[in-house]
Amino acid sequence: MTHTIETPPAVPAGEPLPPQVDKLIADLEAHLPQGEVPAGIFGHPQVYQTELRKVFGRCWVYLAHDSEIAANGDYVVRKIGEDNFIVSRDEAGQIHVLFDACRHRGVQVCRADSGNTSHFRCPYHGWTYGSDGKLVGAPLWRNAFGGMSKEDNGLTAAAQVRAYHGLIFATLDPTAPPLEEYLGGMAWYLDLLFGLDGEGMEVLGAPQRFVVDANWKSGADNFSGDDYHLGTLHRSVWEIGAFPIPFRENMMGYHIQAEPGHSLSFSMADDPDEPGPKFFGFPDDVAAKFDTSRISEHQLDIARRSRVMVGNVFPNFSLLALPLTEDGSKHPPTGIVTIRCWQPKGPGQIEIWNWFLGYKGMSDEQKDRAYRAGLGTFSVGGSFEMDDTEPWITVGRTGRSVAAELLDFRLNYQMGMPGVGIATKVDDWPGPGVTYRTRYEEGVQRNLYRYYAAMMRAERGEWPKVGLDEDL
Repeated sequence: MTHTIETPPAVPAGEPLPPQVDKLIADLEAHLPQGEVPAGIFGHPQVYQTELRKVFGRCWVYLAHDSEIAANGDYVVRKIGEDNFIVSRDEAGQIHVLFDACRHRGVQVCRADSGNTSHFRCPYHGWTYGSDGKLVGAPLWRNAFGGMSKEDNGLTAAAQVRAYHGLIFATLDPTAPPLEEYLGGMAWYLDLLFGLDGEGMEVLGAPQRFVVDANWKSGADNFSGDDYHLGTLHRSVWEIGAFPIPFRENMMGYHIQAEPGHSLSFSMADDPDEPGPKFFGFPDDVAAKFDTSRISEHQLDIARRSRVMVGNVFPNFSLLALPLTEDGSKHPPTGIVTIRCWQPKGPGQIEIWNWFLGYKGMSDEQKDRAYRAGLGTFSVGGSFEMDDTEPWITVGRTGRSVAAELLDFRLNYQMGMPGVGIATKVDDWPGPGVTYRTRYEEGVQRNLYRYYAAMMRAERGEWPKVGLDEDL
């Protein structure tokens, strides 16, 4: 039996939004100031088609870490939206992000997820490209294409490519602001984490990949600073001793809207001499080797007092640093760093890409300990991961429901607004952004959706100017 899947019509980046999408975004714009988000943005198929063009087709998207392509000729295949791109280091050591489609007939030219090669060869007609994307030849070149320009027929590159602390980002939009400008205040916090060790970070093992029937925004939402769920959804993690910080103590800290769209959260001690994990739980002998000359005194103070750092760079790149163990009866918690992408695969499905990182100055034993602790907690079989993904599945189901559409069903994002909860705005925070204390707060997620709405509205060639929660 043949099943036909109806795909919503494409939404060109420069044309008005389809009526149902326009209605949902207008609903979001109208009700977000009151802390409400329409459930339909988590599942409507035309919303998703618009996101591929307006969000993933324009924003800076994380693809790989430069330690994954350390040698000349190394490559990995990654995605922007749903499209494959080859991230390669050419024979001169330069990094390229190349659309995986032959210029002759659009056939995929790279057939492995990673490897080392000097050339990519199309299996259809044999067009061959160097690791820099340049067309170097094809069978019977003189007879078939003699006189045609090779220079004009190389693999198509992303519009802009840039690495920051080894994190390789790309955008398909030539009008997008430079990466450092796009990151804005978030760069200060990336410096704080990635700049602790003078040698930088490296990926520990290949990325994990697993598919979940959820919407990509649920992952971005969670890692923007949803700390409220820790005491309920992750209660078992405390019971088995995987996480060493009591819940009430863990909720003490700060939420930061670092830049429009980019948010993060710190669990932090008030005093650096306060008992408990410091430097995200990395052992004292690791922390003693940190070369902190590359960060400011304020950044050092925050890192020293930090137990947990979690954040999201819009749209779908998240990071997390905290102390964990896969087995509290055998191993004490140690600091781990995980970065991940919530890779869209449709309005109701994501593929989670998950990397573990370690500081290059750590010993092999310390890296192995951090990697194993990460695998047991934040991985396809990890305790945290299995907890998180189950609710996200039902969020997407609600977003796709007829009832949510007919009832104008909206989700509550009011925590931390004036008169709601105990969070208060902090005026003397030393870093950039709008900051609230404590972590009982959802302004970080409202920041995500405010920027999301602006990107969905923005025309090609325009870059939205969006504020933070300054007026709340």
